[in-house]
Amino acid sequence: MKILLLYDYPPPPGGLPTQGDLLLRGLREIGVEAYAANYESTLEKEWYYRWLHPDIVVGIGYWGHTPHIIHHPQEFNLQPVPWLVADGFIADHQQTLNSLPLMLVTSNWVKEVYIRDGLRGENIEVLPVGCDTDKFSPLSLQDPKVAAIRLMFGVHPDQILILTVGGDGASKGAQEVMTALACLEEGSIASSAKGQQGYRSHPDWKYVCKVWPQDRTILQNRLDLELADSLGIADRVSYRTDRISRDIMPYLFAACDIYAAPSRLEGFGMPQIEAGACEKPVLGIAAMAMLDTLVDGETALLAGVAVENRISEAIIPIEIGSQQTRRVKFDPPRIADYRADVGQVRNFLEALIDDPDLRRNLGNAARKHVVEHFDYRAVARRFVEIVSRRLGVH
Repeated sequence: MKILLLYDYPPPPGGLPTQGDLLLRGLREIGVEAYAANYESTLEKEWYYRWLHPDIVVGIGYWGHTPHIIHHPQEFNLQPVPWLVADGFIADHQQTLNSLPLMLVTSNWVKEVYIRDGLRGENIEVLPVGCDTDKFSPLSLQDPKVAAIRLMFGVHPDQILILTVGGDGASKGAQEVMTALACLEEGSIASSAKGQQGYRSHPDWKYVCKVWPQDRTILQNRLDLELADSLGIADRVSYRTDRISRDIMPYLFAACDIYAAPSRLEGFGMPQIEAGACEKPVLGIAAMAMLDTLVDGETALLAGVAVENRISEAIIPIEIGSQQTRRVKFDPPRIADYRADVGQVRNFLEALIDDPDLRRNLGNAARKHVVEHFDYRAVARRFVEIVSRRLGVH
């Protein structure tokens, strides 16, 4: 079996490049002849086509990458197998995607989205994103590299560090987390003032959002921090906006006590998996890909859905990088994103902050679950099984 993978290669830090690079590593480590090329480089791709003669060409991206990862290999009579994340509406690519014998998606929810948007579904298989469970592994808070992260965030040794990581905070549910934390504090203050029996204060906590510098985060950070201020918890909330490599990510997760991301839109949720691999309890939402990747009450706590935001139309580019757009109308309106139940988020945060045994038990189970189901070598073996069964490639 000879495989060519197309993605943003060499890989910068980011979800799609990491997704592709972990599959490349996994395939090579289980003995498959695999190579990678940048999905936009026609010269590099053609070079591989002509001397490697790959059995299949796997493109990692979303429907907007169709010209690069599907049409281009087809011009050379090669079999493309796209591995897609959710980015709805598909534009004008239904016929192309429906004609493929196989396409891969990152979760059952992504499959449902593509079927909703016009794909037949019979040619779609779910392949989760891999995790490097050697690199993302449990570390002590006293480890010098972990302790340095907490020091940089201004977190004291006796504080509970609640962490969210994403391109921006709001899409990962940070506003719901902050609202829940404010409710938690208000309840404690009210109970104390009333002298209620059994009242005890919660351990001190700090909430940190690590976000990526981009145009949308400038405005979004400001809105999020204004919310924190209006909730009266601004002094306990910190947003860190910076470019970082993948090298620091395991220590970032290891530094937290709770990973909180009840995301509004999530096609897989790589940070939730990586946090679990580091034996951290995860707070998520009972929707989308998290129904595939997290086990409620065993490896994570999943808040219910309070709101499903729907849209009746959207303006989308015809293809990635194109200035041409088209208006798409939906009848009935389609779900655009979700909001977690803040009351449940508050209750789960209270339980996790107050109970170190709960944090430990969830974290231990999460690590075991990730190693078994999402280790990048296991994903590579699953990939080989799928293409062998569906395409007869050995």
